[in-house]
Amino acid sequence: MTAEELLAIQGRRRFLRDGTCGIGTVALSGLLAEDGLVAGVTGESDTFLPREPHHAATARNVIFLNMSGGPSQLDLFDPKPRLQQLHRKPVPASFLAGLNDPVIKAGATVMATPRTFSRYGECGMEFSDRLPHLAGHADDLCMLRGMVTDTANHHPGQLLLNCGTPMFGHPSMGAWVSYGLGSESRNMPAFVVLTSYSKPASLVGPSLWTNGFLSSSYRGVAFRSKGEPILHLENPAGVSEMFQRVRVDTVRRLNALRLKQTRDHEISSRIASYELAYRMQAEAPDLLDFSDESAATLEMYGLNDETTRWYGTNCLLARRMIERGVRFVQLFHSDWDHHLDLDKLLKVDCRMTDRPAAALLTDLKQRGLLDDTLVVWGGEFGRTPMNEVRRGNSPGHQGRDHHPFGFTMLMAGGGVRGGQVVGGTDELGYHAVEDRVHIHDLQATILHCLGLDHTRLTYRHQGRDFRLTDVGGNVVEKVLA
Repeated sequence: MTAEELLAIQGRRRFLRDGTCGIGTVALSGLLAEDGLVAGVTGESDTFLPREPHHAATARNVIFLNMSGGPSQLDLFDPKPRLQQLHRKPVPASFLAGLNDPVIKAGATVMATPRTFSRYGECGMEFSDRLPHLAGHADDLCMLRGMVTDTANHHPGQLLLNCGTPMFGHPSMGAWVSYGLGSESRNMPAFVVLTSYSKPASLVGPSLWTNGFLSSSYRGVAFRSKGEPILHLENPAGVSEMFQRVRVDTVRRLNALRLKQTRDHEISSRIASYELAYRMQAEAPDLLDFSDESAATLEMYGLNDETTRWYGTNCLLARRMIERGVRFVQLFHSDWDHHLDLDKLLKVDCRMTDRPAAALLTDLKQRGLLDDTLVVWGGEFGRTPMNEVRRGNSPGHQGRDHHPFGFTMLMAGGGVRGGQVVGGTDELGYHAVEDRVHIHDLQATILHCLGLDHTRLTYRHQGRDFRLTDVGGNVVEKVLA
């Protein structure tokens, strides 16, 4: 290409950008927006403003206690006398007939739970002795025993639960909620994530709270329960608040100039994010300051116990966040993936989470917040009714494999009718056979409680309309009060 040809091309570009008032750039931006490559330009003030729901909401906030790894429903929520009768015996041939499940192999044996189940509350809901504190809220809880999902692998299962699809790159539930409803707080994000234990989100990590193809403003913000709440949020040594304000204003003006030139919505999101980060510098440290909490509250959440302190801190932070207007708080606790030593490891996870989760429900209820806060407890799938063959059959060391065909989740508050069990599994606890609830049904119900119609909460990307529930999902009416 000659110098003259290059100058001619540059001249045409300048003409489209400047000589025609940017008509060419605007047209290109519009075409990209149709393909979901640009979300369209909105002002900074539009990004986090609260938006009207599709219908009257019963919940303003969601706290999702995400138990990553697959908690064993058979050892916690779904007692099966038939398993006791068949314990350590081969799976009945009549049951295996026509069953296409790669998890069950020749020699698989039935495995009963060593736990004891009791009835709790006026409703008589059954819980195992591993969850005595959560069981105390039986009359507030709706137990979904007929949950099903599409995959038995952790990463796609967690993506499906959190993003509505087993594929990477799609918006998470919290991002969809932020996109649909905006934020009620100027000083805190609409969507916050807290993690605990050794394998946050079973190594999928930020893909579970991503904004996907939505504006980056809707991405979940990961907080830490220890030390600096958000890394790199505090001013460096020697940087005053006035200097920081001047710097943020300067960056905002530069970004605004670039936004005017390119009409790129991500620049608008960047402006809003810088402003939010500046305001959070004052708000976030106060969030972690528990000096205004009573000694009884700290004790209730287990902050004085080394076993429960980490998860208890996250549960207390979740309550303090919704008080400050955070729309969606997600607590990831790993690892419930008990292929071996199930009874021993289940005890560890339950001891860490049971008391704090129950304290959260108690605290919300005492403060009048449970009425409009939806609390969800559960993981991406459950565990098999048989011992996992590949790990051996040594007594006391058995575990269970992944199980997508029937498992249990809990819901409370925010328009959910407590004190009831919805759905059920067969006599072995293998298949959900009554009131099956697919993950997309759960997502549709959560959105419904927030006042959002899951079929209308869509975003056009690469030529088609996407939504959290993909092409499925029905609101589970039996769950609703």
